[in-house]
Amino acid sequence: MFTGIIESFGTIKRIESSGEGRVLHIGCDLDLSESNIGDSIAVNGACLTAVSLERNAFKVDMAPETVERTTFKHLRSGSRVNIERALKLSDRIDGHLVSGHIDGTGTIASINRKSNAVIIRINVLPKLAADMIEKGSVAVEGISLTINHCSDKDFEVSIIPHTADITTIGRKRVGDAVNIETDMIGKYVKKMLMGSVSKNDALPKGKKGISMELLAKNGFL
Repeated sequence: MFTGIIESFGTIKRIESSGEGRVLHIGCDLDLSESNIGDSIAVNGACLTAVSLERNAFKVDMAPETVERTTFKHLRSGSRVNIERALKLSDRIDGHLVSGHIDGTGTIASINRKSNAVIIRINVLPKLAADMIEKGSVAVEGISLTINHCSDKDFEVSIIPHTADITTIGRKRVGDAVNIETDMIGKYVKKMLMGSVSKNDALPKGKKGISMELLAKNGFL
């Protein structure tokens, strides 16, 4: 589990093919001397497992599913990436709960400056947009951001100078692909509201599942 608060830049030192998967060798500014093989590290928002560690470098394996679902297929030696180590339960959650499981990718459609902020609009597929709400949270390249506006095909976020300086988002250009993880809690709530009950878990006779009508009747909407 992560928070979307990036700790460090990383640099791809080497990429090895492993069938349809990949092996990434990554250098970073973090002191990993207290980390262990098997620890989870988020790279551009994707939760990966460290299989080899040095003080300022680590190696991760990527399954074919991870390569296919993320922007990692576009990485090259020298590419910069965002790094965040797993959350400690004693830490403050300054961003939002991020699982590190990428839902899909988006494409940067526009970048505009407004006062001290950079406004970035990102095109996404409708199935991703359906899990976004205005002023809700989204992780872009592993960065916890607040959605300013959203539609069924895109969403907009504001990037403050600090975020632009310490993450890769400040180096993105129009047309670049980015990893997207929608809000985890929102997805669970959505599934429950849709009343997805399996045949083996049928409700007792006369009982109805949660519906929009039920929520409205009881004053939740």
